[in-house]
Amino acid sequence: MKPLISRIALSAALSLAAAPVLAQDADSASDKQAKDSASDKQAIDDDLHSRGVDYRGNIIVSAAGLEQLDVLAGTSVFEADDIQRNLNGQIGEVLAKLPGVSATSFAPGSSRPVLRGFQGERVRVLVDGIGTADVSNTSVDHATSIDPLTAERIEVLRGPAVLLYGSQAIGGAVNVIDKRIPTRVPAEGFHLDALIAADTASDLRTGGASLDVPLGENFVFHIDGSWRETGDLEIPGFQVAPELRAELLEEAAEEELEGEFEEAEEFREAANQQGFIPNTASETYTINGGFGVILGDSTFGASVGYYDTNYGVPTRPGAGHHHGEEGEEGGEEEGEEEVEELVTIALEQVRADFKADIALGDGFFSRLKLRAGYSDYTHTEFEGAEVGTTFDSESIEARLELSQNENGPTRGGFGIQYLYRDFFAVGAEAYVPPNVTDQFAVFGLQEFGKGPFQLELAARLETTSVDASTLGIERDFDTFSGAAGFIYEADDAFRAGLNLSRAERAPSAEELFSDGPHIATQAFEIGDPNLSTESAWGVEAFARGKVGGVTFSAAIFNQWFDDYIYLTETGLEEDELPVFVYLQQDANYFGIEGEVSFPLFDNGDFGLIADFNGSYINAELGDGTNVPRIPPLSLLAGIEAQTASFDVRGEVQWFAEQDQVAAFETRTSDFALVNFLVAWRPLASNENVFVQLSADNIFDVTGRRHASFTKDFVPLAGRNIRASVRLSF
Repeated sequence: MKPLISRIALSAALSLAAAPVLAQDADSASDKQAKDSASDKQAIDDDLHSRGVDYRGNIIVSAAGLEQLDVLAGTSVFEADDIQRNLNGQIGEVLAKLPGVSATSFAPGSSRPVLRGFQGERVRVLVDGIGTADVSNTSVDHATSIDPLTAERIEVLRGPAVLLYGSQAIGGAVNVIDKRIPTRVPAEGFHLDALIAADTASDLRTGGASLDVPLGENFVFHIDGSWRETGDLEIPGFQVAPELRAELLEEAAEEELEGEFEEAEEFREAANQQGFIPNTASETYTINGGFGVILGDSTFGASVGYYDTNYGVPTRPGAGHHHGEEGEEGGEEEGEEEVEELVTIALEQVRADFKADIALGDGFFSRLKLRAGYSDYTHTEFEGAEVGTTFDSESIEARLELSQNENGPTRGGFGIQYLYRDFFAVGAEAYVPPNVTDQFAVFGLQEFGKGPFQLELAARLETTSVDASTLGIERDFDTFSGAAGFIYEADDAFRAGLNLSRAERAPSAEELFSDGPHIATQAFEIGDPNLSTESAWGVEAFARGKVGGVTFSAAIFNQWFDDYIYLTETGLEEDELPVFVYLQQDANYFGIEGEVSFPLFDNGDFGLIADFNGSYINAELGDGTNVPRIPPLSLLAGIEAQTASFDVRGEVQWFAEQDQVAAFETRTSDFALVNFLVAWRPLASNENVFVQLSADNIFDVTGRRHASFTKDFVPLAGRNIRASVRLSF
């Protein structure tokens, strides 16, 4: 293992030219395209802090000079008003209304995005182009160290984003653009953004603010922070699903017949728990400071941030927890069960980031971009007041990218990327041994053609080393991913194309080396150190555009996996926990997703807009069984009235029953959520003051996400009234 200092030096060297593919600065092609697409609704302020416009379906992502990145056809963008409308402490829940997007919904304090049925190690969550550097990808109970409250924009890339962001993005990526490193000088003496909110279902109280202060003509200082506190989540009806409730009542009857009346009452109480989910409260706060240096068309900056959260982890009702240490000296008496304790997680992260975007003039390359980050992360799983297991992770990630000047019909760029992670867990349930991951990659993107027909090519070569020294095992993987996109464009109003892709993913340390009980997930997880590289061939057809006032986007795709890695229940028990193992076989993913928005009425002062979206995924393993935890068919329909001062919206989101289930997986009933929202801009002189009042799940319906490991005892929130105020000046 190389000393950490050498890795920091390597990171610094890469940082001389590393940068995210998704540029943040206001002068980038992506922001320009976003402004152009919204010009028919309202002018947008140059500093991008004005009232947002719904860009869902519009591709505003650019990479290495590519104005339209069609090799990632399924792309959506959430602006500030979308984030406010869907405000939640976890990024997965914020995005769950987008087509092709669901959430893991493990607990209110932990929910990652699910893209096209993919989650965990197949979806990367990024901060301005590089990883969050937490361990949320290793287990569904681990929170993502991002507070959406202070995000400026969120970009969702459905499909093989492996080409841009590494093999752990074989299913897609979510890129959160924040403001901690300024890339523009405010026109005013200072610029302040703030948001406060409260709700009824979780007793939410939250607030966040960011401040940019110019110090001279070229230097900007930035500071932001947020605080969020919730209570136990209120739900309609019983906490547990009908099948689980029947099991608990049956257990109660059996215990009663055996004369175990106390145990019978515990099972009965668990079966009849209703109205709220115990142990789901949370508290989170963040603080970040940074600066930016703006020299003409070039920018430099750095930031340091701190993230802290403490949240409850609901355990399966009726499930006891044992370490199998009965009868040992100082332990439990023979035959005496350990008392079940509430499980909570305390998470901390200190993170440092550096970014630069350097103009190179009119030569072959136009820009040299930099992005690098360092993270020191730890989280502790508590069993009551006792420390159960502590997870530590120290990581470095850096990107280098050179963007080309447009040379005739050719545009594009090239880059390299480096990732290092040193992971260590200690405690009674350190189910993953200490391990070190090293990853290095080179990638390139090219676009050819200026006419109606265009060709896009992308490729990435990556080498990964995963070393578990305590086991004496080191695995090395070389992967190659590539894509070709064939596009037809008509007058900038319509684009359609066909994408072909080949993506490969190296197995993670958790998939290779897990072996032990994990209290937070109530599972005994077993990896396989002999897992091989996962690969997939993919094809996707898409169309999107604007015809008259109608905006639409649709895609149909299929991915054929070789040696697909998945976690599945075995039906066995170890330490009185269900055993889950990582297995590998072929798999097939097929899906359709789309959205459409069209005006019903518009006289300039009043507009009425309808929108629809939906997605469907079918995923089967090579043996004909179903891939676990695949979201069902979902549809959303909304209608929105818009005036200069008010927006009023009503919507219905319906989820079909999921009966295509894996072994030991229960079915999920269908449900529909009815939501209503009123948005008010009280100041005609400043449309950036935005007041919202919303009512989610108006009819107090019980809903469960099939993608969740905890769906049988962690339903979605009941009726929820939320108020929020956002301002920018």
